[in-house]
Amino acid sequence: MGSIRKIKKILQGKPTIEGAGVHLKRAFGRPEVPQFDPFLMLDDFHSNNPAHYLPGFPWHPHRGIETITYVFEGRVEHGDSLGNKGGIGPGDLQWMSAASGIIHQEMPKLNQTGGIWGLQFWANLPANQKMSAPRYRDVKAADIPEVILDGGVRIKIIAGRVANVQGPVNDIAIDPEMLDVSLSPGAVFERAIPSGHTVFAYIVDGEACFGDTGAAHGLDDSSPDTPDRERRGGCAAQSVALFEPEGNVVQISSKDHRARFVLVSGKPIGEPIAWQGPIVMNTPEELETAFDELRFGTFVK
Repeated sequence: MGSIRKIKKILQGKPTIEGAGVHLKRAFGRPEVPQFDPFLMLDDFHSNNPAHYLPGFPWHPHRGIETITYVFEGRVEHGDSLGNKGGIGPGDLQWMSAASGIIHQEMPKLNQTGGIWGLQFWANLPANQKMSAPRYRDVKAADIPEVILDGGVRIKIIAGRVANVQGPVNDIAIDPEMLDVSLSPGAVFERAIPSGHTVFAYIVDGEACFGDTGAAHGLDDSSPDTPDRERRGGCAAQSVALFEPEGNVVQISSKDHRARFVLVSGKPIGEPIAWQGPIVMNTPEELETAFDELRFGTFVK
């Protein structure tokens, strides 16, 4: 076994309203850049109140990023300026590269249970791909392979390869890995990830505990230097755990409780970020150009 990564910090989601009035939790975003490089943001939209999600995300632009939407419950319908239309339901995934520019909408729909639950990630694109052609991928649950490992570990492979099984999403600039992992009580999950790659786990159900759980930098919940939404090491529920960049093995266990988390990793880009609203470029001048093109109707190439 290699060197186990320590936990850098655990972040609690922050309630936020986005789109036309969607209530969600922001696990991380602009204040955490560049700690999560190449990832920019993670939102958890989870509600049983239709008034909190039906307003949705009407037509809006993106440039310079990829958006990844993963649905656990309910349905989200998509349309964009490339002519793509469709919907994703439980277990489905949408991986969209906005690249040079796209205008789209994502609209949650009312279902029999009255609830919606899903995640949306934003991933950055390197400068040499920000103005490439947009791409849209709609991945159905049936096309996401699942492997079952000894000791009570189940893994849905969205991006990456586990036990010689390849996930459906590949050929992405940041070399991402995205695994939906479920642990039985007492199970231990270990995953080799290249040292230096950014890696985090978002805990969606139960409680997860992390290998080498000694509090990083000697901080704990009671430290006055630690913001309210940050904790260091130990076990956590409904949180995002960011690992230190050193080490090549991630270890997560469920102890006496079941746990489910999405493990995400990628190769940092290490470039300047100029971010305004739905557009992420490298320089303020590129941002200005993008918003000028929106005003003059030349945004979509």
